[in-house]
Amino acid sequence: MLLYANSESGHSYKVRSLLLLADIAHEYRWIDLDTPRSERPAEFVAASKFGEVPVLVDDGRALCQSNAILIYLAQKFGVFRGEPSDWQSILEWLSWETNRIGFSVPNLRFSLRWDKQPPDVLSYLQRRAIADLQTLDQFLSSSEYLVQSGPSIADISCSAYLFWLSQAGIAEAEFPNVRRWLSSLSKLPRWRHPDEALARPAEY
Repeated sequence: MLLYANSESGHSYKVRSLLLLADIAHEYRWIDLDTPRSERPAEFVAASKFGEVPVLVDDGRALCQSNAILIYLAQKFGVFRGEPSDWQSILEWLSWETNRIGFSVPNLRFSLRWDKQPPDVLSYLQRRAIADLQTLDQFLSSSEYLVQSGPSIADISCSAYLFWLSQAGIAEAEFPNVRRWLSSLSKLPRWRHPDEALARPAEY
């Protein structure tokens, strides 16, 4: 199993984190996203349908889009998928993440770190991010994880960029239930912070 990923990609972190948490053997191959798409390694270009990371290659099959990959791994290995009764809720959280917190926080982080945006754009992204975090914080006020049976791919997906929350200019302390949840996730066996899990290998 081969994972193409990048050290600044929270979407990459979702997949890498699940592979590490579930102790699934794989190779991590770092992709330089500063390199033009046409100049990236030929095997990655061939595997990446959308020209993006992450891409997981399993038995010659290339899988794209982080949440779709999480579903594939959870189903194949029977890990972090909750109880059968949880599956609908997990799918709802994965869809929410794509449209809400997986949009607002990474785009705000990107705009602050690499591509400065006009004040009105930054203000919009900040409002979106805060609203999404408030939604998450409110839900977590009465639940330890996103489904009752314990940590699942819903938690892995929704938390991915939040371990870099300070890079988006947002104080984790403003969302105490989110902070408690992130702390609980970080205590899971084999968990690694994204800076460690996605570190650029020495050979690159």
